[in-house]
Amino acid sequence: MSTIIRIVTIERIDMDFVNEHQGHVGNVFSATCPCRDLLDVVASKWSALAIGALLGGRMRFGELQRQLDGISPKVLTSTLRRLEDYGIVDREVFAEVPLRVEYTLTKLGEEAGVPLEALRVWAESQLEHAQRTEVARALV
Repeated sequence: MSTIIRIVTIERIDMDFVNEHQGHVGNVFSATCPCRDLLDVVASKWSALAIGALLGGRMRFGELQRQLDGISPKVLTSTLRRLEDYGIVDREVFAEVPLRVEYTLTKLGEEAGVPLEALRVWAESQLEHAQRTEVARALV
């Protein structure tokens, strides 16, 4: 089994993008804002991890499942369908035997991937804190 190492460069938030969309911004703090649903979709654990995995490019279902250690096929299927419904992931089916299905990020998915990747990098940099928290919870 080969291991794929992916290196992603995290850049500062593109202020041009923020400024360009300033007049068209929703309010996720409002219960009636449809952006809240979008945030819910991309901020879930498995969605965020699937988007992060797909930042590396096109992947098949099995590749995604191996990359997302611990996800069940049922949860991965549900996650990918939800991401596809929201226009974050594209699913391409190839008429081959056996059937081949590949997933890629849309432009919207790539945009969502930037802050999610920064959050992943931050979380991984907090390993010692996470380990201390895990030990403390085990003692309770």
